[in-house]
Amino acid sequence: MTDTITPDWIAADWGTSNLRVWAMSASGDILAEASSDQGMGKLDRAGFEPALRDVAGKWINGPMTVVACGMVGARQGWAEAKYDRVPCPAATTGFTKVPTDDPDLSVHIIPGISQDSPADVMRGEETQIAGFLSRNPNWDGIICLPGSHTKWVHVSADEIVSFQTYMTGELFAAISGHTVLKHSVDSIGWDDSVFETAVSETMSRPEKLAANLFSLRADGLLHNMTNEAARSRLSGLLIGAELAGARPYWLGQQIAVIGAGDIAGLYVKALGLQGAPATQVQGDSVTLAGLIAAYRRLKG
Repeated sequence: MTDTITPDWIAADWGTSNLRVWAMSASGDILAEASSDQGMGKLDRAGFEPALRDVAGKWINGPMTVVACGMVGARQGWAEAKYDRVPCPAATTGFTKVPTDDPDLSVHIIPGISQDSPADVMRGEETQIAGFLSRNPNWDGIICLPGSHTKWVHVSADEIVSFQTYMTGELFAAISGHTVLKHSVDSIGWDDSVFETAVSETMSRPEKLAANLFSLRADGLLHNMTNEAARSRLSGLLIGAELAGARPYWLGQQIAVIGAGDIAGLYVKALGLQGAPATQVQGDSVTLAGLIAAYRRLKG
């Protein structure tokens, strides 16, 4: 059925690991969607156009505009897209047009956002922020975007004022997969009460994080701490340390957490423990909303 679809344009969320595309009408309706595992990390520069055609070629039968966000615009991506510097609007018209072998294919990459001091960058999150703001006009506050590299973003008057990135997700993966703790946290189970205690503990004493991490190993050997409890505690210790560092962002602010699934829910729970209620927003929906807003800017 998707073989007969002729969209007005194609939206693409192209990350390090995966590519997701939507066949779109000019009015912003989804006609079809598809995905592949051909993320930026698996491709050289010559591989991007074939990867796009592999997943969306059935929709391309003549002139076609593609609006893309994410790591497709990284230095190792299809083409390095520029960064807008904060303070700046979450959504601009400074797209990077990609050279293509097919002259009918017009690919435009949304710019990332940069910050000089402290040095920081984002690619892809700016599109989610733009999508969130398109649905919540005049919204001021803090947007948290959990992931391998979690972003805390101060938004005011439809501009990104400042932001800070925490490598909490990548630290969790590295510690649980490549340190002495890998045998202690080898579990898919979960214990909410252990997680909550660990968040509060590290919020109070973040300087003890390194020592508390090794205690996971010792508690398993001496006190039979289960792997389920150790995994929950590791997550709570790391997220608690992040919240302690990001406190100047979220304290006393309106907070939105953008993300799907368990990880975003953990941030909402951890913030709630600190008396900072947050609203969770689905990441896919605001990514697409941001891509739609970008297409409309592109077309004037």
